[in-house]
Amino acid sequence: MSRSLVAIKRQYCGALVEPDGVHFRIWAPKCAQVDVILEDGRSFPLKKNNFHFEGFIPGLRGGKLYRYRADGSGPYPDPWSNYQPEGPHGPSMIVDHKAFRWTDSGWPGVGMRGQVIYELHIGTFTPGGTFDAAAKELAELKSIGITTIEVMPVAEFPGRWNWGYDGVSLFAPAHIYGDSQAFKRFVNTAHSLGLGVILDVVYNHLGPDGNYLGIFTDDLFKKEKNEWGNIINFDGPHSKDVRNIFIQNACYWIREFHIDGLRFDATQDIHDSSPVHILAEIADRAREAAGGRSIILTSENDLREIRQIRDRSSGGYGLDATWNDDFHHAARVALTGRREAYYADYRGTPQELISCMKRGFLYQGQYHSFQKARRGTCVTNEPAEAFIHFLQNHDHVANHLHGERIHALADPALYRCMAALLLLGPETPLLFMGQEFASSRPFLFFVDHNPELGKLVNAGRKRLLSQFPSYAAENAQASIPLPTDPGTFERSRLDLAERRTHAGAYRFHQDLIRLRREDPVIVAQSRNSIDGALIADRVFAMRWFGGEHGDRLLLVNLGIDLKIDPIPEPLMAPPPDQTPKDGGRQTSGDRSGGGAAPHWSMIWSSNDVRYGGAGAVNPFRDSMIFSQGHSAVLLRSNTSEGI
Repeated sequence: MSRSLVAIKRQYCGALVEPDGVHFRIWAPKCAQVDVILEDGRSFPLKKNNFHFEGFIPGLRGGKLYRYRADGSGPYPDPWSNYQPEGPHGPSMIVDHKAFRWTDSGWPGVGMRGQVIYELHIGTFTPGGTFDAAAKELAELKSIGITTIEVMPVAEFPGRWNWGYDGVSLFAPAHIYGDSQAFKRFVNTAHSLGLGVILDVVYNHLGPDGNYLGIFTDDLFKKEKNEWGNIINFDGPHSKDVRNIFIQNACYWIREFHIDGLRFDATQDIHDSSPVHILAEIADRAREAAGGRSIILTSENDLREIRQIRDRSSGGYGLDATWNDDFHHAARVALTGRREAYYADYRGTPQELISCMKRGFLYQGQYHSFQKARRGTCVTNEPAEAFIHFLQNHDHVANHLHGERIHALADPALYRCMAALLLLGPETPLLFMGQEFASSRPFLFFVDHNPELGKLVNAGRKRLLSQFPSYAAENAQASIPLPTDPGTFERSRLDLAERRTHAGAYRFHQDLIRLRREDPVIVAQSRNSIDGALIADRVFAMRWFGGEHGDRLLLVNLGIDLKIDPIPEPLMAPPPDQTPKDGGRQTSGDRSGGGAAPHWSMIWSSNDVRYGGAGAVNPFRDSMIFSQGHSAVLLRSNTSEGI
């Protein structure tokens, strides 16, 4: 096999280490001549091969620095660089990926069923803000029941801090977090603990500062723009090589870093009218790159396009899951009572929450007044695990004036009710870093751009927040934390000591995740075996029909203390063999203190004093329900197995 074919097989372009030297390859249709410039000043011309330039330099090894000269200008960093030790504007470094010694040869990968996903930002997850510092905390996440880590984008970006969505060197881990070996150590450590790692990738735009692809090609973008800049050319003239950049990038993270999957950012702004959508092609090729490992591919999609998670054989893209903002929005309105901006089309009612559990999306083609268009697509038989639910994520925490967490804005008891729905419901739950111990730290939008670009970003942030009437006042605008302010970044760092000082919240999340993992009925994650009903004002029930394992009943009261008698709702009826023989009230005592033998046994309550609650009470008393305000209670039929 020729060196050129070896290069294409391993990675489309870049500096590729071989046993006797380094093969360089770059896509540069705009150029007549490209030269490699080494750190010692030596220059090597590359040979043109159609729209590419390539060549082999014997004797080179990993760790050496290089740049490219294009038609006599430059030198410039390699857009396919695997590491930028001085940032996106500095020299590129040759990386020998074979030098890392993996210990995860038996790792099978991950599938969607059974996942509890934990989203984190490397720079603010720990005081150190590096891959190695984050790796030291993985055992703690494993201990509370997290199964997969979702890492916010790590592709090299300009400045000292960034969310990662301004990445420009797509194949280079951000140097402020550590080098390629550090990221591999992070993944290897996760696998040694039984944790998966998926990476958030941005294929809808490139950052505005440090992107050198324009030196080598004019084919990368279309003339049309999205909210971040020019749309990437996935289907226009000369788009084949553009597609290959992103296909190879997805395969690169999975192959070289043993990543267990990808989360595709804002896919509604990935425009492609090709016969095979770029996401579908990436899905096919990424699974090939994983070899025998199982990977998961998820998306953020504001349009709620169900085809993304349908099989390729059914005309879908073949992704495994998609974020469901509808659950978040309905839950947030229920928790705060505020219906501003993009929350305006949600009421936060029990029925909305029930429908999310049973139906996935709330908007499946109805008119959406905020967007002034129909929204969503029809959900049919897609599995529950294909819908990712959350109460917090990086966007929805930061898209508010002070970046407060939802648990800081809502009544604690009410928050515990909603977290019970999140962690016991059949859909895949996602926690945002710090949520598990009720972090007091905000998560704000932060970037570190050059002064001119920084001013534009700060102004854009004010425009975004102006859609919220309560933030649009002049005094509020003046108090918006500037993304470019170092303090904005520092305030967003977690205080991990709060795992101890907020022990009640930590235990609460840990107990719920344990129930999710161990209860034989909850673990089934079936939308078809649950039902829900409104019992009274702001009181509703979800029932799992568990067959031989018995049934489970989650009674949720988002309102005040309430006595309900009689109970004209079949979901609240006891299983057939638990109906009282005399048809009336029982007299034998029970350990809940109700004075009557309940037909449902309480196994968990959000009002447990260990969580900071007022005390757990079995709501079933005789033929009456006593429902504590702001409480969620999980019960099982008396015939069901123990947990």
